[in-house]
Amino acid sequence: MGLVWMIAAPVLTWFLVSGAIQNIDANGTKDINKPIPWAIIILVFTPIAAGLMIFGYYCFKGEYDRLPASSEEL
Repeated sequence: MGLVWMIAAPVLTWFLVSGAIQNIDANGTKDINKPIPWAIIILVFTPIAAGLMIFGYYCFKGEYDRLPASSEEL
């Protein structure tokens, strides 16, 4: 599953940015056509996608194969 998360993060970011490029229009009158909401969405989603990629990396390495049963095992 780690490989899936590592691949999903940049793919989802690419789809988000390409959707923004397609929908931003200077002559548009709706909110989806304005660049500011898209910039905010991309700025919020990019760190989330980076965290998803880091999670996938650690999952791929097997860091989550064994979780501690109690706080004494930490």
